[in-house]
Amino acid sequence: MILLMPTAELALPHERTASHTTELLLVVMAVIWGVNFSVVKYGTQVMEPLAYNALRMSLGCAVLMAFALWRPGTRASTADRLRLMALGVLGHCVYQVLFINGIALTRAGTASLVVAASPAVVALVARAYGHEKLRFRAVAGIALSISGVILVISGSISSEGTAHLVGDLMILAAVVAWAFYTTLLLPFSKRVDAIRLAAWTLLGGVIPLVVIASPALLRTEWAAMTPVTWGAIAYSGLGAMVVGYLLWYRGVHEIGPTRTAMFANLQPIVAVLVAWVALAEVPTLFQGAGAATVIGGLYLSRPT
Repeated sequence: MILLMPTAELALPHERTASHTTELLLVVMAVIWGVNFSVVKYGTQVMEPLAYNALRMSLGCAVLMAFALWRPGTRASTADRLRLMALGVLGHCVYQVLFINGIALTRAGTASLVVAASPAVVALVARAYGHEKLRFRAVAGIALSISGVILVISGSISSEGTAHLVGDLMILAAVVAWAFYTTLLLPFSKRVDAIRLAAWTLLGGVIPLVVIASPALLRTEWAAMTPVTWGAIAYSGLGAMVVGYLLWYRGVHEIGPTRTAMFANLQPIVAVLVAWVALAEVPTLFQGAGAATVIGGLYLSRPT
């Protein structure tokens, strides 16, 4: 249970309804991001990883920035914009460079399982910064979810060996970067609305990412791009980068970073199933047991 949120016994009816709505939307977010693992895996097979990532993030940034500039209401101060852009370098440039290259070196399902460790990392970082105080139920839920991740990764190692270890470690490093980004973002989420928050942080990450990806973009054979490839870029750019991130930011604002991160544990379940169908990555019994444990941990981490 998170200190920043009212307990179920003290929460008013409209607060409970808002919390339940947010949780439902976070499930939608998990599905979008779960499918995205296979989409990104496909994209990095037909394009250089950095080029693919620069295209999808630029698309997402353009849409979010258009919404942010058009949206009525109080705009973020110049100081907040600059701080959000600086924070975006960590959350969108560093994270994405590690993530996109990591997923290119490992299986889509395995990558999603490493990402599922994010709640524990977010909890530790948030606790270190004094933003949240975890009670026994939340700690038990996180521990149970991590046990599920261990089960799934054990099954992956038993079938694949250590061939994908570098990719897994890169994904894990991305998770650490995301944990610091999410925690440091919390103060801004209280005074900047989600669309502007997403737009300015994404812009801060896209600028250096496009610079880094420039050589890969120049090597891209644009005439050889198929409609499926453009569709993958659109899904990853609009679905994962726009819709998914906006739902994430709403969760951070409404229920706190740790509970929001717990919903990331639904991603591997979706990702493994989609990768099974789309990429022929056959799941194992370990993965099934791990998925059940992950769901149990997510349920246990919710407030009573």
